[in-house]
Amino acid sequence: MAKKEFSFSEAVVEIDKILREIESGNLDIDKLAGEVKRASELIRQCQKKLRTTEEEINNIFKELI
Repeated sequence: MAKKEFSFSEAVVEIDKILREIESGNLDIDKLAGEVKRASELIRQCQKKLRTTEEEINNIFKELI
């Protein structure tokens, strides 16, 4: 099975959804740890994507000089 390509914008939407659920106080306590874990995984993926994109942009600028 092919791995789905990471979408930064989809991850941000999912993180926002998880945060709203937590802040609402309506999230079942049995699901809380799982949702926090999912959010932290998404945040790590977003950070990695941001670093990679920054490196790519810096390399492009270096080639222009």
